[in-house]
Amino acid sequence: MSENEPKKRGFLSRLFGLEPEPETPQSQASASPPTEVPPEAPLADAPIAPELLTGEAGPLPIAMPEPAPVQAAPILAAPIVAAPEPKRSWWRRLTEGLSRTSSALTTGITDLFTKRKLDSATLEDLEDILIQADLGLATAARVAKAVGEGRYDKQIEPSEVKAILAREVEAILNPVAQPLVIDATKKPFVILMVGVNGSGKTTTIGKLAAKFRAEGKSVMLAAGDTFRAAAIEQLKVWGERTGAEVISGNQGADASGLAFEALQKAKAAGTDVLLVDTAGRLQNKTGLMDELAKVVRVIRKLDPEAPHAALLVLDATVGQNALSQVEAFGDTAGVTGLVMTKLDGTARGGILVALAARFGLPVHFIGVGEGVEDLEPFSARDFARAVSGLDEAA
Repeated sequence: MSENEPKKRGFLSRLFGLEPEPETPQSQASASPPTEVPPEAPLADAPIAPELLTGEAGPLPIAMPEPAPVQAAPILAAPIVAAPEPKRSWWRRLTEGLSRTSSALTTGITDLFTKRKLDSATLEDLEDILIQADLGLATAARVAKAVGEGRYDKQIEPSEVKAILAREVEAILNPVAQPLVIDATKKPFVILMVGVNGSGKTTTIGKLAAKFRAEGKSVMLAAGDTFRAAAIEQLKVWGERTGAEVISGNQGADASGLAFEALQKAKAAGTDVLLVDTAGRLQNKTGLMDELAKVVRVIRKLDPEAPHAALLVLDATVGQNALSQVEAFGDTAGVTGLVMTKLDGTARGGILVALAARFGLPVHFIGVGEGVEDLEPFSARDFARAVSGLDEAA
């Protein structure tokens, strides 16, 4: 290469746009032989500053803090909304409520009649099963007789025995399965609610109030259970739920006086139905039963025909004790009809059949749960088939 020929620029000079410095003789003389330079590390993929690309000098770079990493917002799962349970039919609620009673009966019948010929010993065992379910002696004898007719020394299927049981129980219950009729000519139609402690009396009043209100009737509640403060508050809650006026006094107030006041107000307001709560009392406590009789006498001073219905609320779990309750309250309060509660909590639901066979009192409602819809008018056929473990449509 000649001296006048321009020296080629190196790669970095071309890259950064730098002009080479002119060489002097001294620099040429002092130039040392080239030494091997290790290969440079590859350039990072970082972006190149504009001043480096243009060759213009710029201010020294200022170290900037790295931006905080942006966290993506968490993806929230959509709330899982449980599908509402389909409303259960009354038949389903009834069969579920009577499942303990029907299970005790049907299991005993199945075990007794599976691959066994009918004889007197078998029928005696059947009677024992029915009595243990609290159907009563008369009902047990009636069913055993019906099963044995024309079937001695023959094998009978358990399903046939259940069908006979349902038929006979329905025949016993049919005469007492009567709805509670509200006479519109009597304003108010006074319903006196009686029963022992813990029978579900106050709750039943609330459920009846809800049913009457749903039918478009005006309702008033009298908190006559003045012995128990919780009963007064409970009735007030039902009054708020159903839109029924509640007449109440202080705990320990005279129950007969409160019933009298409630009847006066109901008459003045033209109320359709007046439900009078009373304190729960044991049927063998003479003093308490006398107080109940006083409530009835005082009510009749305003309306000689009142109460127009006196409903005895019975707890199905008490079994045979329900028989003595009907006798005692019938004498004191003139019970006109029955409401059987808590059939879902016992295997002794057959007591309803024994009551019907012995007293013949109307059974207006039965309860198989805590909800308002779990208290329904009594149907002889539905009860008989449910307690016998048969299907609704069979």
